[in-house]
Amino acid sequence: GGVMKIKRSYILIPAVVLSLIIVGCASQKASQKAMTTEEMVAEAKESICEVTVSEAKELLDKGGYLFLDCREPKEYKMGHIPGAVNIPRGLLEFKIVNKVPDKNTNIVMYCKKGSRGCLAACTLCQMGYENVMNMDGGWLAWEKAGYPVE
Repeated sequence: GGVMKIKRSYILIPAVVLSLIIVGCASQKASQKAMTTEEMVAEAKESICEVTVSEAKELLDKGGYLFLDCREPKEYKMGHIPGAVNIPRGLLEFKIVNKVPDKNTNIVMYCKKGSRGCLAACTLCQMGYENVMNMDGGWLAWEKAGYPVE
């Protein structure tokens, strides 16, 4: 919903607009019930495109797709999809613009199981990235399928 958008984009918005949005945000909260993590992921899933692990493997083989690993650096170091770029979800909004300046880049997001990737993909869509998809099942599903790792 609207609450997430504000947190995600506050850096880019001039202070005057920000103050108006904060007021709007506060009044919105009253009518919007708090969401559980599961509900947030479910809502994000509805607004993003997901691919299966086998579809993701086809995209990797085809080329022209940036695989974005939003797990923590230590998870990434233990193994990742070949050529994947690591931007931990907590730093995504701050690092994505420098790492991926072109908002038309084809991005396949993944995490460990799928939930973080789902929320991260949703964030990128809110930031104006046009071609983002989340790999359903995440790293665990990729590994289980026996696909190449780095």
